[in-house]
Amino acid sequence: MKNYRWAGGLVVLVILAGAILFCPVPLMLGWQSNFLARAFLCLLVSAALCFFRIFKGPTAPDRAVAVDMLGILIVGFCALLSIPTGRDWYIDIGIAWALQSFIGIMALSKYLEGKDFDE
Repeated sequence: MKNYRWAGGLVVLVILAGAILFCPVPLMLGWQSNFLARAFLCLLVSAALCFFRIFKGPTAPDRAVAVDMLGILIVGFCALLSIPTGRDWYIDIGIAWALQSFIGIMALSKYLEGKDFDE
């Protein structure tokens, strides 16, 4: 049964990747290139998969890894938004988010191990 779920998930991912790469994508937000629109769609699909793992994840470490990946994706969204808009403060937001995400995940991992924060 587990192999069928893996195969089904792989088929869904291949179909999504093919749709993003080969189907015509309207330019979102008036961006300059199809590459940026496709990159944005890839990040959206990845974020949806992270949310699925956060809500479905069988264990707390799985959820923690998904939250960490979601933080990395948010930094990617900030970097991607800074390109077409030309505003560099998106990069500042991404850096601040990355630092807070790192500190939060370190605290969560300490908690899940059962250790104190000063160890």
